[in-house]
Amino acid sequence: MFGNLFRPVPFLTEWRTSTVLALAEQMYESRDFSAMPILADALQDAECNDEALTHCRGPGPHVRGCRIVDACLGKS
Repeated sequence: MFGNLFRPVPFLTEWRTSTVLALAEQMYESRDFSAMPILADALQDAECNDEALTHCRGPGPHVRGCRIVDACLGKS
């Protein structure tokens, strides 16, 4: 469900586009993670070819504290 919590998520700065940041911030604040597949699309558009895409498109459940959303927002 959460992946390996002890392995840091490699996240390139280039993947933090305005769309990625807006989606991640909205989901983080509202605690509504229904836009995770859209976040995956935005990350893919930013040339992210990582396990993050698989996670975002997965069934979840997705919750606040998601390592991918946190990585998008630069949270540790």
